[in-house]
Amino acid sequence: MTTLGFIQNMGGGSIVLIIVVILLLFGAKRIPELARGLGRGIREFKDATKEIQNDLEDGLKDKKK
Repeated sequence: MTTLGFIQNMGGGSIVLIIVVILLLFGAKRIPELARGLGRGIREFKDATKEIQNDLEDGLKDKKK
């Protein structure tokens, strides 16, 4: 949890300012597209890690036999 420790030091005004800057940079129409792309990327990453974990577990099971 130490990587997100800086969020504890942020106040409400700072968070609002960051949201306003993001809206100005990307626009209201572009943000949902970015969020969808981020969600797809996270899902693909999770699927890939699960696949690797399953392969490793299958390899360990085969090695024990």
